[in-house]
Amino acid sequence: MRSFKVPDMSCGHCTATIEKAIKAIDPTSSVTCDTGTRQVEVDSVLNEHVLTEAIRNAGYGVTAASTT
Repeated sequence: MRSFKVPDMSCGHCTATIEKAIKAIDPTSSVTCDTGTRQVEVDSVLNEHVLTEAIRNAGYGVTAASTT
């Protein structure tokens, strides 16, 4: 499970856009978005760089929070 901070994620549209971007490159991934903490958790076979690029390409700034 990888966690990312997405400071500009503030609503359901944001979370849907981020989830769609990640699912487009890994349909088997699990994506959980929390607008309160502005954190996205992703369970995916893809590496951190690919996941952050997907979030950036969706229009959001992102930093890795942690990897568990």
